[in-house]
Amino acid sequence: MRRVRGVTDRPALPTVGVRRRTAVTAATGLVALAACSVPAPRRRNPMPNPAPGFPISTSGRARLMQILAHPDDDLYFMNPDARQTLDSGTPLVCVYLTAGEADGVNKVPGAAHPAPDRSAYSSSRHQGLRQAYATLLGLDRFAPWQRSVVTLHGGHPAEADVLVNGARRVELIFLNTAMHTSHGRLGLPSLWHDRHRVLRTVVADNSPLGRAGSYTYEGLIDVLAGLLEQYRPTVVHTLDPDPDIQHSTEAVRRRDSEQQGYSDHADHTAAACFAWAAMIRWAARSTTAGGTVPAFVATSFRGYYNRHWPKNLPPAVLTRKAGHLVPYGGSPDWECGNPAGCGDYNVGGDRPLTNKKGWVRSTHHRYPGARPALAAEPDGRLVAYGVLGLRAVRWRESAPGSGTWDEPDDLGGGPLAPVLGSATLTDGRHLLFGLRFSALGGHGSDNEREIVLLEQHSPGGAFSAWRGLGNPAPGPGHGRRIGVPVAVAAPDGRVHLFVRNAEGGLSTRVRAASGPWSGWRDTGGGQVQDGFGTAVDGAGRVHVLAAGHHAVHHWTQDAPGDQLTARTQLDRAPVPGVAPAALAAADGSVEVFYRTEADSGLTVVGTGGSGAVVERNDFPGYGPVTAAAAPHGVVLLGRTAEGLIQLRTDTRLHVRSQGPAALDGTALHLDAEGRPSVVGLGPDAAPWIWRPA
Repeated sequence: MRRVRGVTDRPALPTVGVRRRTAVTAATGLVALAACSVPAPRRRNPMPNPAPGFPISTSGRARLMQILAHPDDDLYFMNPDARQTLDSGTPLVCVYLTAGEADGVNKVPGAAHPAPDRSAYSSSRHQGLRQAYATLLGLDRFAPWQRSVVTLHGGHPAEADVLVNGARRVELIFLNTAMHTSHGRLGLPSLWHDRHRVLRTVVADNSPLGRAGSYTYEGLIDVLAGLLEQYRPTVVHTLDPDPDIQHSTEAVRRRDSEQQGYSDHADHTAAACFAWAAMIRWAARSTTAGGTVPAFVATSFRGYYNRHWPKNLPPAVLTRKAGHLVPYGGSPDWECGNPAGCGDYNVGGDRPLTNKKGWVRSTHHRYPGARPALAAEPDGRLVAYGVLGLRAVRWRESAPGSGTWDEPDDLGGGPLAPVLGSATLTDGRHLLFGLRFSALGGHGSDNEREIVLLEQHSPGGAFSAWRGLGNPAPGPGHGRRIGVPVAVAAPDGRVHLFVRNAEGGLSTRVRAASGPWSGWRDTGGGQVQDGFGTAVDGAGRVHVLAAGHHAVHHWTQDAPGDQLTARTQLDRAPVPGVAPAALAAADGSVEVFYRTEADSGLTVVGTGGSGAVVERNDFPGYGPVTAAAAPHGVVLLGRTAEGLIQLRTDTRLHVRSQGPAALDGTALHLDAEGRPSVVGLGPDAAPWIWRPA
């Protein structure tokens, strides 16, 4: 079903509370590259069932699985998140789809280019990964790994390398598909597009594999779904399935290895498409015939996007991240025991930091924001809304202030991106907003996204049917590039919904106090990154703030009820490195909190009056911050440079040093007395509550 600009809201999914076991037949498909796009697969597969009420699996031990295109994608794009999860004791499984052999030239800086040898280069990159992960486990970089051949779904052989240090474990699985076809085209993108394509594999030198194999489109998705079913990860990391539109000259595009028209490598996009297709298939199969929803959360990471925006990692975090690429890059002088080579030689040393592309200098989530979304029940209990198994779920606190959660309720609606938007109506009812993969498939299938809505019948009660709110971007190519929904309820009863559109601007729909929705409207104002800060000032006007290329961008109303329009950028303030937080100030203006480009400090900017800029040195760290107003001052939530959750009140800095590790996007809630509750998800995909004294 195609979504067009300004589409009126209509039922999209079954009513929540009605159990349905039959497979839906609406297009659910599977994502496209710059055109990750196919005719539907010939054989029928289980379809995602958006009906609510399924039981949710709760037996899984914490495990992180990363699905990657190339050796080093994890080191460049998924750290420090992956390293922090591994440091918490969570086992890690990395699945590399390509052999990484490229042109077969393992360049040594300053030396003549060697003769191409694809099998040797693939082997050398594998050795570099083993060196990097050995050091991440706290072992010698040349620690011996257990290397073997495993048979995957459909009889496909793969190399599996395992290293253990006490309770900590890393497993590397190499599928080793060729990066280029016999016709010179990129391998994974061709496999995604072409139903008749059979993609051969590469046997790396010194691999326990004895012979090459091959993959089809369906075969690769089945292998990935089989790995998900086998390992049952609670956290899945992927690359970006829908990279930003990027208009570059051909020379710049080729130099930066970006696919035409988009800000990422085509292999990254195809790998992410296959990963999301596999997650959808796994979740669908798991809920077929009375099964359970697999309790996992997903995070997708931007790739070459990092080059095009201000850098967001401060020096201490960056130095540690870049340091993991030193053993991966290795050196031809090392005696690593692998005759084919001891790393990807052009990547080690200080070269990640001197590379003008700057990929290592940022870590961006494709779907940023707090997860779970927090609200309060009428009886004072906290309620948290999140995404498990690509479906919306609700956790309720067992009793007000108990700090423990009841089992999650399945609200359906999938397959959904990992972050939900939320708002509370003036009568206390909750609204949830999701970014749904309404179709995602290769071989010319539709690849579409839509914003969907779940509305509560009564405060603390059941929900109505999921409804589709369409897409602010016309056409499937642009429609795939939208961001996660952000919503804010105004005192006049209206609810304002915001989405980053394909052009990088701000689009909005507004729900009237009586319930009807307006059409989508592009507010203008220039390109910004996803992740909006919202606030309502003392006059009842809604404000939206976002991080642009050179300044924080600002939208607001002239008066409550008016349309939001773009205002002057906060160009007297420093360049933002992360998404800003916004908070209504006591004088009726709005204050903006953010970390500046590649800096650990916190900047506070006022949008009214003089627009004064204040540097705060009492809350160093990295990543976005959350700000909330308490009776005795501002409460700030963020991360330390080491990745720990920290909370600053008016009198004290609290650092959370115990309990499950925190995944991205923790949330802050203040009760009526201003007492803070911090809620996040751990590596076991379960929520935790932290209430500092």
